[in-house]
Amino acid sequence: MTFLDKLRSAERQNRSLLCVGLDPDPTRFPAHLKNDASRIYDFCAAIVEATADTAIAFKPQIAYFAAHRAEAQLERLMEFMRNTAPQVPVILDAKRGDIGSTAQQYALEAFERYGADAVTLSPFMGFDSVQPYLQFHGKGAFLLCRTSNPGGDDLQNQRLASVDGQPLLFEHVARLAQGPWNLNGQLGLVVGATYPAEIERVREIAPTLPLLIPGVGAQGGDAVATVKAGLRTQGETTTGSIIVNSSRAILYASSGADFADAARRAAQKTRDELHAART
Repeated sequence: MTFLDKLRSAERQNRSLLCVGLDPDPTRFPAHLKNDASRIYDFCAAIVEATADTAIAFKPQIAYFAAHRAEAQLERLMEFMRNTAPQVPVILDAKRGDIGSTAQQYALEAFERYGADAVTLSPFMGFDSVQPYLQFHGKGAFLLCRTSNPGGDDLQNQRLASVDGQPLLFEHVARLAQGPWNLNGQLGLVVGATYPAEIERVREIAPTLPLLIPGVGAQGGDAVATVKAGLRTQGETTTGSIIVNSSRAILYASSGADFADAARRAAQKTRDELHAART
C-alpha cells in the first residue's frame, strides 16, 4: 500500500483530517515523567494509543528525539505505531535538504531505519536533493512551500523575476511539485495554517497534491478556514487531501496523570471541528 493509499484509508476509517504531531519536550511532561528524557517513548506511546482512532497521520519531529539522544526511543516508537495503529501513516518531520549523495543517506534513515511512510524536505537545493527519496516506491515526500512561521516571508514570499510569470517563490515550488518534480505521484507540500489565503493559492496551483498543514492549535491557525482553503472533493472522493497538524495543544492538554485522556479529548475536538468544516 502506498503512502497516499494509506492516507486515504485513514481519512475514511477515522473520519479525520487531523495529524497528531509528536514533539516531546520533557520539561512539559506530566509530573510523574517531567524532565526525564528516558521516558520520551512512554509519553509518546501513551499519546499514540489514546489518539490512534482520531488521526489521519502521526508526525514525530526528529529534533525532539535527537536533542535528547532518544533516537533509539524513536525507532521503538515507530515500531509501536506500526503495530498499534497500522492504518495510520507516519510522517517523519525531518525537513532534510542536501546534495544527492547525502540525501540518499537521509532517505535510508527515514524509510529504512525509522520505517516512515513519508518525510518532510526542504527543496532549496533543487530537484537532485529530492530525487533520492522518490526512489523508495510508495513513500511520500512533503516539500516546504509556505510555512507557518513569520520568517517564511524572508524567502517564500519573494518574487522570482527570472521565471516566466514572475511567481512568488512558494508558488514556483508548488508548480514544480505538481508538475515536473512529481515523477511517481509521491510529492506533497507543507503550507501553514496561519496563511489561509496562501493555502488557497497553493491549492489552485497544485489541485491534487496532499497538503501537510501545521499551525492549528497553539500557533493560532483557524481549523475552519484551513479546511475551506485546502480541501478539495468530488462527490464522496477527496481529490486534494489535507493533513492538518496539531502538536502542543494535544500533547500538553493536561499536566496531570490524565494527560493521555486529555490528549484524546483535545484530538477528538479538533477532529470534529475539521470534519464539521468539510461538511
